[in-house]
Amino acid sequence: MAEASAAAGNAQPAVSDRLIGFLDAWVPKPAAWAFALRIWLAMMIALAAAFWLQLDSASSAATCVAILAQPKRGQAISKAIYRLLGTLIGAIVSIVFMSLFGQDRVLLLVSFTVWMGLCVFTAQYLQDTRAYGAMLSGYTVAIIALGQIDEPQGTFDAAVSRVAVIVLGIIVITFINDALASPSTWRTLLPQLRKAWDDTRAYARETLDKGDLGASRTAALIRTIAPMRADASAIAGELDDGPWRAAGARSCIAALYVLAAAIRAVVAAAACLRTRSPAVEEALEICRRVAEDPDLASLEQDDERLRDLVDAAIRDGNRPLDEVVVLQRALDVVCAATFAQDGIRAVADGHEPLRDARLPTHRDFPVALRGALRVAVGFAVTAAVFVALGLPQASFALVQVAATAALSSTTPDPKKFANGVVIGMTLASTFAGIARFVFLDGVQGFPMLAIVMAPVIFFGCFLSLNPKTFGIGFIVIVFFPVLLGPSNPQSYDAQTFLLNAFLVVVAAIILSIVVRLLLPISAQQQRVYALDSARQALADALVGDGGDATTRTSLNADRLFQFAGYSSGSRAVRRASLSHAFALARLEAAAARAHAELRRLWPIDPLRAAIQRGRAALAAGDDRALEIGARDLIRAASRQDRGVRLTTARAASDLVTAARTIARHRRFLRRLDIALF
Repeated sequence: MAEASAAAGNAQPAVSDRLIGFLDAWVPKPAAWAFALRIWLAMMIALAAAFWLQLDSASSAATCVAILAQPKRGQAISKAIYRLLGTLIGAIVSIVFMSLFGQDRVLLLVSFTVWMGLCVFTAQYLQDTRAYGAMLSGYTVAIIALGQIDEPQGTFDAAVSRVAVIVLGIIVITFINDALASPSTWRTLLPQLRKAWDDTRAYARETLDKGDLGASRTAALIRTIAPMRADASAIAGELDDGPWRAAGARSCIAALYVLAAAIRAVVAAAACLRTRSPAVEEALEICRRVAEDPDLASLEQDDERLRDLVDAAIRDGNRPLDEVVVLQRALDVVCAATFAQDGIRAVADGHEPLRDARLPTHRDFPVALRGALRVAVGFAVTAAVFVALGLPQASFALVQVAATAALSSTTPDPKKFANGVVIGMTLASTFAGIARFVFLDGVQGFPMLAIVMAPVIFFGCFLSLNPKTFGIGFIVIVFFPVLLGPSNPQSYDAQTFLLNAFLVVVAAIILSIVVRLLLPISAQQQRVYALDSARQALADALVGDGGDATTRTSLNADRLFQFAGYSSGSRAVRRASLSHAFALARLEAAAARAHAELRRLWPIDPLRAAIQRGRAALAAGDDRALEIGARDLIRAASRQDRGVRLTTARAASDLVTAARTIARHRRFLRRLDIALF
């Protein structure tokens, strides 16, 4: 009996723990309830204002709020700005297209298809909300022009009405976010930056203790840094000092990329030295201090000390090349740590940071082209089918196809988003039917409408906050008001509603089929495209067209971040692929920096012969000539002033880095057919 009682006592806590775990996983947190409340209030206010102003398609105001539904203020403001710009461009293009092709539906559909393809292609090369604005300018033409395909004379009024409801939605969501204290993006980003700073220093400590941790471990670190770029761009519109906070965030992110690369270079160069001089040991000790928790004062002292060590090494003229690399890369570590800490402080207090670094996004031309063609061809085929069938509400269905196809083009996984669209459209149609014909049947009062819409809006917001169900939740809150079609007076035409619901579900199914069958891109193709892009970038960098070095480092980090997601196969294959990708990035960055520093040194006549040999060695991919060129450059600069010697140290260290990378990965680099290698 005692044993049975004990077993029952142990089972009861286990059941309660499982229950608590289930509730914790599925019951929305207070922040989720606050977010849903803000969006519901904003949608109801926008809807009421649209009714009061007697705007056409009042439900579009609520839909605008739903599209701008973001948990953080900066994200909503940034998206609102580009939504307005995209709507204005789309409205103008709609008027132009209708004035030119209003009497010819075929030409109108063809021109719109081409326009939407161009917008989607452009969106592939932009970032975050900018990409959304470009994509929106494409399907806005569908909403305005195709919606007026039977009444071309109403296009201008439809465009004005569309802009009016968008402006109304933006004003309302901005007011609600401010009035109800929506969380600021910078407050959310700040702890993420601090954690990334801690993770990068931990990576540096581990590298100094154990040696190079390899490509996989470095890629894992990049995966913690890269996603912060989106929030960094959204900070600028939040406060008066928002641009400085945003610049600080970008500077910190770029510095973390550089710090990770520089500490690997320090350890690799130190491993090549047979004996370590006192200067090398001191540089390594400084790197260890940086990997702890340095303050700005100590970083300034370490920076000055390392500059003295680098200057002494160049002035000597006969130090081992790898020693120069260790000293210079240790200096890079200190500089990166300084920028990282300054950037974090700028985000926290809003002061002007030391620099404003760019964080470009890597895009592959074949991927962008395929995405644009997929949307354009998918829409064209759907339009042809709907026109041939002679459906009475074909224009409504085409608008939904255009909108969902364009939205899918800017998502990381179009197939996953398409699945979410199918489920979300089905749920939105079901909820709209229940709301209209069960709870609102014959009711014309606005309070009842707001109450009936609340559960669906809250449900959609909760789903949208979960990354796994974001697509479903987003489609529910956006298309629920579209299908419900609140108007004054409210219409209860069941046949029209059922046909609209059927068409949006068909549009979702068409999207799901299109993204799977029409120009699909496999992970293997993604790797091939990324490799070809890296190959072209390396070819440009070797001949001196690599561009700004800091920008290239950030761009390479983003390419590596994407490439790591494409990797498949066995662990050994993934490790080898990542190693080659990092080698290309390292060689490209070294070549770009070397050419930049050599250009700065060109006015110094005694250095020109060595500079020419270094440039020729880079263009030929000759590792031995690169080492000889670095040695000649150091000897020629040993008799110059301190500024020239420090610049020479940067150029020579990059030439040596390029030489070491070529020597280690020669067999792989030869297959790229860029230089002799």
